[in-house]
Amino acid sequence: MSTAETAIADEVLAALDGGRQISPFSECEAGLSLATAYRAATHLRGLRMARGETQVGRKIGFTNRSIWAQYRVDRPIWGDVYNTTLLRLTGQGDVCRLAGLCEPRIEPEIVFGLSAVPNAGMDEAALLACIGQVGHCFEIVQSIFPDWRFSAADTVAAGGLHGVLLLGETFDIARLPDAQRALASFEIVLSCDGREIDRGSGANVLGSPLSALRHLVEELAERGSDPLRAGEMVTTGTLTAAFPVAPGQTWSTAVSGIGLPGLTVTFG
Repeated sequence: MSTAETAIADEVLAALDGGRQISPFSECEAGLSLATAYRAATHLRGLRMARGETQVGRKIGFTNRSIWAQYRVDRPIWGDVYNTTLLRLTGQGDVCRLAGLCEPRIEPEIVFGLSAVPNAGMDEAALLACIGQVGHCFEIVQSIFPDWRFSAADTVAAGGLHGVLLLGETFDIARLPDAQRALASFEIVLSCDGREIDRGSGANVLGSPLSALRHLVEELAERGSDPLRAGEMVTTGTLTAAFPVAPGQTWSTAVSGIGLPGLTVTFG
């Protein structure tokens, strides 16, 4: 690990802990490559785990190609999810506090709980057999870079823009009829305070959340990064556009075509 990569990780952690924003690393004279960013992210994970946090899974970002132009990126990225950033929803008046998050936005997603280790080269049917649980979640993403202006490498160095994972009830994936087809074709409606904001589908995330998982498995192998483990959760990217959230708002989803319940959460 170079001094520069260590310095990036230190600066990111300080910004995340302080709820403050910093200039994108890509704007410095030396720039920032994806390879350097992923090495810095590995150091960031080490810093968080050294102080007692536990990595519980991964998040995949920018799997929805329709938002690439908005954020000036051209590929998916990934980051870590921790026990400290995971909130399990009860379905009974759930409230999520936004304090400490920078310019938070909401993303409705599909999350997988792995029961076996997925390997590079697996097709989607084989990957499906590695999934024990499936559920619906909200990921609250944040940008420590002002006005959501960054490069893809900046987002990697910043932990994948991960803020909080709001996890709904998870189910045995075997209970879903024709799960492979359903994951690619289901639809979702996202609403705020009872008003429809956007619609999306499983096809929006690289064709299917399974395809997003496959991308992550291949990417980890290609970069020599830590592979996924049985027991990890993987959230697969936003099914709609990402929208700013503010205290006092209540956001909800309605899901059809897959047998998963929608979610409702109020922000404080």
